[in-house]
Amino acid sequence: MANSLISIQIIPKTKNGENVIPYVDEAIKIIQDSGVKYEVHPLETTIEGELEELFSIITKMNKRMIEIGSSNVITQIKVLYQPSGITMEDLTGKYR
Repeated sequence: MANSLISIQIIPKTKNGENVIPYVDEAIKIIQDSGVKYEVHPLETTIEGELEELFSIITKMNKRMIEIGSSNVITQIKVLYQPSGITMEDLTGKYR
C-alpha cells in the first residue's frame, strides 16, 4: 500500500505570457508515464505512492518545464505521509 499522497500545482513561467496549458499537459504526461495512481483536478493533480518515488516524479516535472522553455517554475505541493499506508480512496471514497 502507498504511504503518501501528494497534491501538485505546477506554475511554469512561459515566454511572452504563452498559455501554460501545454506545459501543464507535459507535466501530467510525466505523471501518467510514471505508472503511479493519480487524479487530475481543475487546480491540482493528486498522486499516490511511495514518498521517495513521488518526489522523484516532481523533480522530473520541474526539470521538464525548463527543458521545454520555461525560465522558472513554481510548484506548490501538499504532502500526506502515513507510513502505515494511505490511498485517495481512504480519504474520498465515501463521496463517490
